[in-house]
Amino acid sequence: MDYIDGFVVPVPTAQKEEYRQLAQTAAAIFKEYGALGVVEAWGEDVPPGQRTSFPLAVQLEPQENVVFSWVRWPSKSVRDEGMKKFMEDERMKCMPMPFDGNRMIYGGFQILVEL
Repeated sequence: MDYIDGFVVPVPTAQKEEYRQLAQTAAAIFKEYGALGVVEAWGEDVPPGQRTSFPLAVQLEPQENVVFSWVRWPSKSVRDEGMKKFMEDERMKCMPMPFDGNRMIYGGFQILVEL
């Protein structure tokens, strides 16, 4: 059964293009290591909440935007192996990160419903 890695990232609005380039490179590497697909979505209608919201979750600062993304894998075992290789890949180690990774939220998910 397919497996999903999900990410919510605060990205400085001024660094949208740098983030897009990073995301494009990372997507190609994920696919190299077995991912079926990658989606990176720039926030457009992401309201601030009073108790919970994407902006609150990543401690969004002025001049930042929320990016919501996911990587689809054919299974958790392929994901575990592919993610390990991805994290060790030299291309990613030398790439500048145009966001604060300390405020990134991520996790792995088993698909429950899909139409």
